[in-house]
Amino acid sequence: MTEILVPQGQWEPDQEAALATWLYEEGEAVQAGVTVAEIMVEKTSFEIAAPASGTLCIAVAEDEIVVPGQVVGSIK
Repeated sequence: MTEILVPQGQWEPDQEAALATWLYEEGEAVQAGVTVAEIMVEKTSFEIAAPASGTLCIAVAEDEIVVPGQVVGSIK
């Protein structure tokens, strides 16, 4: 299993970030490098790419607050 992490160092640590949307559904197959989710910080979005190929497992729901380095899902 490979963890999907919120990117670090792309915004100020005191800014609130939310997992805006998952671009794939739980259980769908994804390929390494494809964008699987987007993080929204103020009016800017950041992409989260799949770190490996496999089946997507979602751990954090859309619109939940996230912090840099947090595990939001995994690839099995």
